[in-house]
Amino acid sequence: MLLLTCPFCGPRDESEFAHGGYARKQRPDNPQMMSDDAWVDYLTVPDNPMGPVREKWWHVRGCGTYFTVERDTRTHDITDEGESHAS
Repeated sequence: MLLLTCPFCGPRDESEFAHGGYARKQRPDNPQMMSDDAWVDYLTVPDNPMGPVREKWWHVRGCGTYFTVERDTRTHDITDEGESHAS
């Protein structure tokens, strides 16, 4: 079980949160110039790296805050609590 620290509520069990996926890479400047296959890959195929990744989390069973953390996918250690986002 992960222990995530909500910027407003403090440390909480991961069961209070919804995983929002990886913090997205930058949107392509000209998506209309991309092939259909490349666009579909950008939209639907997530990276699956080993090591530190930036992830979005939503405190759905708490204050409703969205925030970003850095988590190591090999150990699940939270290495950076990140910043909160407007809900």
